[in-house]
Amino acid sequence: MTEQHLMLHTDKYQLNMMYAHWKHGTHVQKAVFDVYFRKLPFGNGFAVAAGLERVVRYIENLRFSDEDIAFLAKQEENYDLAFLEELRQFRFHGDIYAAVEGSLIFPNEPILRIEASIFEAQIIETAILNFVNYQSLVATKAARIKQVAPHDILLEFGTRRAQEADAAIWGARAACIVGFHGTSNLRAAMLFDLEAKGTHAHAWVQIHPSEQEAFDRYAEALPDDVTLLVDTYDTLRDGVPHAIETAKKLAAKGKRLKAIRLDSGDLAYLSKRARKLLDDAGLPDVKIVASNDLDENIIVELKAQGARIDSWGIGTKLITAADNPALGGVYKLVAKETDGHYEPVIKISGNPEKITTPGKKNVYRIINLLTGKAEADYIVMHDEQLENSAEPLMLYDPTHPFIRRKVENYRVVPLLRPIYKQGQLVYELPTVKEIAAYHKQQLELFWPETLRKLNPEKYHVVLSDKLWNLRKELINQHSK
Repeated sequence: MTEQHLMLHTDKYQLNMMYAHWKHGTHVQKAVFDVYFRKLPFGNGFAVAAGLERVVRYIENLRFSDEDIAFLAKQEENYDLAFLEELRQFRFHGDIYAAVEGSLIFPNEPILRIEASIFEAQIIETAILNFVNYQSLVATKAARIKQVAPHDILLEFGTRRAQEADAAIWGARAACIVGFHGTSNLRAAMLFDLEAKGTHAHAWVQIHPSEQEAFDRYAEALPDDVTLLVDTYDTLRDGVPHAIETAKKLAAKGKRLKAIRLDSGDLAYLSKRARKLLDDAGLPDVKIVASNDLDENIIVELKAQGARIDSWGIGTKLITAADNPALGGVYKLVAKETDGHYEPVIKISGNPEKITTPGKKNVYRIINLLTGKAEADYIVMHDEQLENSAEPLMLYDPTHPFIRRKVENYRVVPLLRPIYKQGQLVYELPTVKEIAAYHKQQLELFWPETLRKLNPEKYHVVLSDKLWNLRKELINQHSK
């Protein structure tokens, strides 16, 4: 990972706004921004929060270098030298609250809340959206795959198809925080303490006089971790029989063939035939690994056809989120400092889904004590007190207010946790394995109907009465 010039990892208009604020002396005005997304990707019932570690590393290294300042001095806007000197002293002094990685998240609820001077909050917008949008998208795609193959070995194989190096390593990490077992990317494995997994390429077979010699020489070199790619020429006539022969030679040395890999052809048919050949040869413990443009939809179909596949290498369609390549998260101003207090602000749009929810807010997950399941996420004004209580709570569907239900005997869990307080990191970053364990616990809070891959039941995000009325009041006020 390179952190070089990340301070400039932003859109030009952010600097222009910062400059205009500085010129008018409003750059110290405090503001509150929410990060959220409007629509679930892939037709899924939930998304997965990811990208927070990247955000933290970014904030911790947030400095304008001499090279950055020199570059900005050449811009056609002719920024004042005093402004450039102000940038040289830039540090983040604000507060950040976030849904921690591995959390299940839903549309139109804040997943990050940034409270800082407008000068500080505006400059970090682009980078934060870049990190959170991409990683949450890949984590959600990986969670869908995990849902359809919960007991199989899942490996991330996407580096060569990723949109550049950073996407490859952070995408690998995003997959592993929801339960993938490893990655082919050695850099990601080193940086995030992941399992590095790999076999060999077709080129290894092609460069040898015969497939059998290629398999035997590979097994001689790496006798403790032998997985053979069997589809270079003819999978069933040549590849699997040659792998069986290599397995026998390994057994004579007290070693064993770990697996074979299928990377083309009819994977359902080939895996079933390969399984029989291996079993008939007395090799029932040899696993079958499959790759070749797989995703959750193909895996479901293969399983329905009785495919005998134990492990899945998922590449292109995971790392690029091929069927839904952008999450669409936004970063919106919801409150501004006025006379020493926060004044809620709203954005009105001709597209109703783009109307923002004003004010500094908290988000609580309502857990039914009788079922142990989440009932809804409840968004309240920052000054509203919501504690675990036996008092009934009425939940209204924000789109259709006449749809309502009463919840009794519940507990509340804050979704947003403090990450930065007055510019100081107050959150200890967990390991990938710890996040994966947390994500698994989070899944247990939700009904299977919400988690299913196809036509999931909608999980509701509900506004408190006070927040609902504020939003309606501001809409009416600005509509006049």
